[in-house]
Amino acid sequence: MGPGTVFRTNEDRDLTLRWSGQISLTRRILAVNIFALALLAGGFFYLDSYRSRIVDSRVAQAGREVRLVGEAIASVDPGERSALIVRLAEDTGSRIRLIDASGGVAADSRLLGTRNFVLLDPDRQGRGQVAARLLDAMIDTVVMAPRPPLYRERAAGDPWPDVTAARATDAVSTTVWRAPDRTPVITAAAPLPGGGVVMSTVNARDITETVRIERFRLGIVLAAVSVVSILLSLFLARTIVRPLRRLARAAVRVRLGRAREVVVPRLPSRRDELGMLARALSDMSLALRARIDATEAFAADVTHELKNPLASLRSAVEGLTTVRDSALRDQLFAIVRDDVHRLDRLITDISEASRLDAQLSRAKFEPVDIGIMIDGLVAQRVTRGIERGIRIVFDHDPDVPLVALGEGARLERVFENLIDNALSFSPQDSIVAIAALRERRDMVVRVEDDGPGVPEEARDAIFRRFQSIRPQSEAFGRHSGLGLAIARTIVDGHQGAIMVESREDRLSGARFVVRLPLADPD
Repeated sequence: MGPGTVFRTNEDRDLTLRWSGQISLTRRILAVNIFALALLAGGFFYLDSYRSRIVDSRVAQAGREVRLVGEAIASVDPGERSALIVRLAEDTGSRIRLIDASGGVAADSRLLGTRNFVLLDPDRQGRGQVAARLLDAMIDTVVMAPRPPLYRERAAGDPWPDVTAARATDAVSTTVWRAPDRTPVITAAAPLPGGGVVMSTVNARDITETVRIERFRLGIVLAAVSVVSILLSLFLARTIVRPLRRLARAAVRVRLGRAREVVVPRLPSRRDELGMLARALSDMSLALRARIDATEAFAADVTHELKNPLASLRSAVEGLTTVRDSALRDQLFAIVRDDVHRLDRLITDISEASRLDAQLSRAKFEPVDIGIMIDGLVAQRVTRGIERGIRIVFDHDPDVPLVALGEGARLERVFENLIDNALSFSPQDSIVAIAALRERRDMVVRVEDDGPGVPEEARDAIFRRFQSIRPQSEAFGRHSGLGLAIARTIVDGHQGAIMVESREDRLSGARFVVRLPLADPD
């Protein structure tokens, strides 16, 4: 969570995730898609450059036409010019005027009856054209397009700029004007022999209509795409944000200490990353709940186990204050020593058991040859001496390496515990048989004894903390009941398994089986 994430813990809003200073995921999805639509809307501004290219092309066309018109007029007799001007005006769709050397209008296609140049009155147009002109003005303002001068008819004695430029430069001159309805008007002038000038005027209304039609089509496409994009964005946001909110509320409940009553949705129908996240969070909450339960049970078991020696110790200490018999006092002192040793052993084993999971999670696993390890443990035990004539036999193929990834000291603790356990249950002059072999991608280690075995109903219980089934001949309190629990924790931390079963070859005896994955030879 970022620094702006705040959790409200009020009665009605304690499970609501509040965002401060940040944009929600739904709005971000909408913003990204709307940004893409904004890029598509840039096509409106592209139409301005498209219009400019069309206007430039029509200006060049008007220049060529007026030059050809001038050449045609110069090639005929003056008496035939009026008919020629009318015919050329109808063919080019423009208004043609012939200006003499004094600046007067010698001929005008409009006065000769050709009405192909008519400017529309914007006040008499419909609302659609008014909206189109407003949109034209807005886009021109945004793109900062140059604004042509407004077209006005010239009075007598007020020369046209194109006429003046053509007469001065003896070349074709063109100008783009703006009609009252914002359509372009193109004027072009070409010099004639003798000082006269021919000028054409055309209202290129079709350019504006073409641009507006394309803009309308683009607007329809943009509107349709916008609707579809927004709907898809909301659908995407719903399929992403709603499950995330459900998971966030469940996580808040867990954080607030309500793990027992919370059910993290697993979203079994989702096969995407959100489904994986939901199932991972659900498994994590279940594991957390199991860990909390285990911690509570462990604390209760520790309290119970510590109370027994403490009660015995308190009773012995209180008795020492009143007993005067030296023999009885010595007996009470012996009880005190045994209880102190028992407490010391309990505290040591409890400390190791409580830290074991965390230590295994931080441990750096290295290749360990289990065969060599067990060989060394058996040799050490034989060197120290074995009571009651019990023998230890280790059966394995020294040419077949049994290498696992793990922490050597912890794995050594497992097999040493199993060997001690087998020796304590074995009768006099019996054999403790140890075998190690490969089974596919695992190694299997079996530790067998000739003792009374483990009852089937107790085979799972003996791996629990503070659960112990000891021989009757063994003194009470010599074991804390944590040995096999520690062994299972270590084996589980190495991705293995440990179990106990009966021996098929004998009527009595126990067989402990440890299965560990072999290290990858690569």
